[in-house]
Amino acid sequence: MKKGIKVLIGFGIAAGVIAAAAIAYSIHMHYDIQPHVSYNIEDMAVEDREYGDHSQVLMTTDLSPEGLMRIYEALGVNPQGNVAIKLSTGEAGNPNYLDPDLIKDLVQSVDGTIIECNTAYSGSQRLETAMHRQVAAEHGFTSIADVDIMDEDGYMVIPVNGGVHLTENWVGKNLACYDYIITLSHFKGHPMGGFGGALKNISIGIASSEGKVRIHSGGVFHNPPIDIPSLLTNQDVFTDSMAEAAKSVCDYENNGENIIFISIMNNMSVDCDCVSTPAPVTMGDIGILASTDPVALDQACVDLVFASADGHDLQERILEKNGLNILRHAEEIGLGNRAYELVSIDG
Repeated sequence: MKKGIKVLIGFGIAAGVIAAAAIAYSIHMHYDIQPHVSYNIEDMAVEDREYGDHSQVLMTTDLSPEGLMRIYEALGVNPQGNVAIKLSTGEAGNPNYLDPDLIKDLVQSVDGTIIECNTAYSGSQRLETAMHRQVAAEHGFTSIADVDIMDEDGYMVIPVNGGVHLTENWVGKNLACYDYIITLSHFKGHPMGGFGGALKNISIGIASSEGKVRIHSGGVFHNPPIDIPSLLTNQDVFTDSMAEAAKSVCDYENNGENIIFISIMNNMSVDCDCVSTPAPVTMGDIGILASTDPVALDQACVDLVFASADGHDLQERILEKNGLNILRHAEEIGLGNRAYELVSIDG
């Protein structure tokens, strides 16, 4: 009888520990969903919402090589030295990555080198450099420019100034080889971040495999794969850390003077180009947007999604993952402005 009581007490203690751990985990993982609010200054003015600093975002509905060249030229920049083109090569099997024929003229006009880093999640065919190069070739990128997998020989550490979770960012070692970055982002949804745009492209996208794990875990872990650390990290900590890593890259690029951002809004699934079998595209193409401010650019893209009658699926994905948090934190740490003026270059 006494032995049975001891066993029951043991089970009770174990159950209590498990319940306490579950409650602690639930509290740790909780995050509040931020509602969408437009930061287009025209909308803000109509609603009598005050805004101070704001940035300019250019837009064209011309989704062609000519349209891309026109919006790039409208930014009025003059890259010097070794120019990098940051984009995602897309996971094998995913059809939604940027079309090389769309970007070829721009890439070659600046004699650009396409830059990427290896992935850090299970099942990816871009985990190792050789496989990554093969995917880049199959997707047509090596036929329009040289492709540099920047963490092929490791990573380098750059500082994060003003971060809450990160004090340093581990980026592809070869980032040091470039004088200027043109960021070409395919705007779309993302299964973890809610959406992927300019901020994700220069944070997760420029981080080495180890650096990706650090961002996903708020600086706690660094060994791939990303899977377990992501399960242990609060969602807002993850998106905060993406904003902080993005700021470190902009700071590294001459305090943002040597980097620009262009986002292409077409083939927008709720899933990222890193997903081998993404959900179907359920909304129409919108156009190309560009800015020197990545926060304003991502905000403008998000606002256009929420203004779209057929954007429900992507809107839901952004909200359920509290994707808007990255914009809040990026502005909070001084990376850019959420408020923006949208200027059409058409006509």
